[in-house]
Amino acid sequence: MADTGRLERPRGIAARAGSWSARHRWAAVGGWVLLVILALAVGSMTGRVDVTESEQVPGESGRVSQILDEAGIDDAAGETVLIQAKSGAAKGGQTNGGQAKSGQAQGGGLTADDPAFRKAVDSVMAGVRDTGQVTALRSPYETKTISADRRSALVQFEMRGDAEKAADHIQPVLDAVDKAQGGHQDLRIEEFGDASGQKAFDDAFGDDFTQAEYSALPVALGILLIVFGALVAALLPVLLAMTAFLATTGLVAMVSHWVHMSDTANSVMLLVGLAVGVDYCLFYLRREREERAAGRDAQTALRVAAATSGRAILVSGVTVIVAMAGMLFTGIAEFKAMGLATLMVVAVAMVGSVTVLPALLSLLGERVEKGRVPFLGRAKRRGGTESRVWRAVLRPVLRRPKLSLALAGGALIALAVPAVGMNTANLTMDQEFGDRLPVVNAYNHIDEAFPGGSDPARVVVKADDIDAAPVRDALARFRTEAVAKGASKGPVEVTVHHKQNLAVVEVPLIGGSDEGKAEKSLDVLRNEVRPATLGAVDGVDAPIGGSTASSKDFNDKLGSAVTPVFAFVVVFAFLLMLMSFRSLTIAVTSIVLNLLSVGAAYGILTAVFQHGWGAGLVGAEGVGAIVSWLPLFLFVILFGLSMDYHVFVVSRIREARLAGRTTKDAVVHGVVTTAGVVTSAAVIMVAVFSIFGTLSMQSMKQMGVGLAAAVLIDATVIRGVLLPAVMSLLGERNWYLPKWLGWLPDLAHDEPAPAPRPSTLVGASPRPEADDRPRHARV
Repeated sequence: MADTGRLERPRGIAARAGSWSARHRWAAVGGWVLLVILALAVGSMTGRVDVTESEQVPGESGRVSQILDEAGIDDAAGETVLIQAKSGAAKGGQTNGGQAKSGQAQGGGLTADDPAFRKAVDSVMAGVRDTGQVTALRSPYETKTISADRRSALVQFEMRGDAEKAADHIQPVLDAVDKAQGGHQDLRIEEFGDASGQKAFDDAFGDDFTQAEYSALPVALGILLIVFGALVAALLPVLLAMTAFLATTGLVAMVSHWVHMSDTANSVMLLVGLAVGVDYCLFYLRREREERAAGRDAQTALRVAAATSGRAILVSGVTVIVAMAGMLFTGIAEFKAMGLATLMVVAVAMVGSVTVLPALLSLLGERVEKGRVPFLGRAKRRGGTESRVWRAVLRPVLRRPKLSLALAGGALIALAVPAVGMNTANLTMDQEFGDRLPVVNAYNHIDEAFPGGSDPARVVVKADDIDAAPVRDALARFRTEAVAKGASKGPVEVTVHHKQNLAVVEVPLIGGSDEGKAEKSLDVLRNEVRPATLGAVDGVDAPIGGSTASSKDFNDKLGSAVTPVFAFVVVFAFLLMLMSFRSLTIAVTSIVLNLLSVGAAYGILTAVFQHGWGAGLVGAEGVGAIVSWLPLFLFVILFGLSMDYHVFVVSRIREARLAGRTTKDAVVHGVVTTAGVVTSAAVIMVAVFSIFGTLSMQSMKQMGVGLAAAVLIDATVIRGVLLPAVMSLLGERNWYLPKWLGWLPDLAHDEPAPAPRPSTLVGASPRPEADDRPRHARV
């Protein structure tokens, strides 16, 4: 048995931090509370700076917004109201300037020339004008925005004030349009535009995340009550996670003045902060309770927990931080915001776990068992620290490790196979929301009647003299060639800003809401029409933006970032594992097993959401694609979070090996003694992530299902079957470190606890094997 006296001289940051906090508990708790209060106060005073539109989108699309911002041209939020005959509505028509015969149209029904139709147009215009929220109101009879079959017309206007805040003021306009619809039941009257679309998205996104946020805490607390059987013990992890999130919220607000943030980053920060905060506290608290149940005094139990679980928390936390830092290399503002916010909340939760948590446990003492749940609390006290379920699972795994490895590994590879054909895309509004939102139906109806008109490409033409003859001629040729080359059916509209020497050209793309066809039209504009017209004039800059261009530029930038981000995360995680466990074998197997769980999650996502296999089981639909940002996001998040379990389990195995057990016996002990806490942590994560799988937006469903599936696979198949099978087969080779790597920094800081009793599991040996390897090669 190891000498407990060594614990009087703690080694390593975690052990020293825990020891200091336990001795200076009021200072540690007070310091934490002060940190949270100060961070919130300073963050509130400085305010959070969010990413701008020009920062959100890379490439040419971002330059469009940047040029307009620098020129001081307000990019007003444009809105469109469709007035359309309900019977025989136009499909694929386009404006013709009034070529069809008045009052006649194939299929019968009202046309734009009928008095009732004109009355509806007048009603819409009067209603939106009276709100006082609109400007540049234009009648379809003036702008000729009437479909070729005369059944559809567009009333167009812009919202007053800042375009980014227009969604806050659009409701009176929507109410006016609804009122007009109520007075003209024989017509379809619907609105779509920048402000109405943003409001619909914000409402759905906000409601979804609010539902998830309000559900996550009660779910986590309920599971923790079952895990600990006592209210106080269950509240500690939630308290730590939420205070870490609050402190980080203030710190993020300060940092946002250098790296701009967003609401999405804040929501992801809460999700990750809750996950790691609860996990870290759970690891620490369960180990402290385990040591006390083994008969050790409170002080020794805290020291053992600090030296073991505390060290595992630091290794895991740094690995998660490295993984989150990978998002900083995407060059995309939204990813940079999410990466920085999440790595900050992980860092704060990690620091709190090894400082304030030991102080609180020291202060509470036996009172941590207060608020015991009837029956459940008694059962928890009677139960041991080892999992009977996982002990039963391990028997056949260790008896036939090769067969277990083949079956479990083969199953995960089979799950990952569909990911080979993964199709990523920015989901259209109807893919994201289905037909449950009125604004989605409006968008589709406008796109059918006026292909590409509801969301045109925007070309910003910047010249030394926008009125110069060569520039005017190039603009005219661009309008003509855009239609002649098949990129648009027109009309191509040009707005000239003489003072700023700018022109804004709006081009309805052929393809409209069909992203594939619209991108082909965009390529024609960028690679054929522009070079032959505007590109031929010296001193003219003409980036092309718009929704289709933004989607393409975003995907191109994201695609170029995948390789460096993956390489950064994998290489640095490998190095951290190598230095923390002083084993080349463990570092390699850690990376392989984590990649296997991520691959399986990718395969499940592709099967469910792209191919629609079993989509109904999660209330989803096979939309034919995975939202473009999700694979990279999932890789970073999952690779980081899966290291929590891996580090915790392997640390316990290594601890048992240091105490003198054989490798197989150490594997048994490590898995069965950590199975309870790993299972508990995984259940919490799966439950929280599953909440996102119940939300209305398809992208949120995909994220929730992907995260939940990966965590479930990681905590069961990977940690309970593959890891013990692999380590059992490798034996003493698990601890192999080549001599030429002996110069690497040693982050192990071993602080072994008193040796546990030998396991009696099949295949376990109660006697330690002799270890006659050189000192540098030993664990």
